[in-house]
Amino acid sequence: MNRYEIIIYWSETDDRFIAEVPELPGCMADGNTYEECLRHAEEVMHEWIDYAKELGKPIPEPKGRLMYA
Repeated sequence: MNRYEIIIYWSETDDRFIAEVPELPGCMADGNTYEECLRHAEEVMHEWIDYAKELGKPIPEPKGRLMYA
């Protein structure tokens, strides 16, 4: 299921790791460690998809690695 790109970075402001899932708008998580952050991101992705299904909203197809200019 987890074929979406997850971007994880350290936030000095939050003093935590932050994870963003660019293909799922607003899908973000955090954690004290990289591993915890990734685990939370996977949980939030499942919740995001389940909620979108409940609302009848389209679920974006995973595109894999995104390229930024």
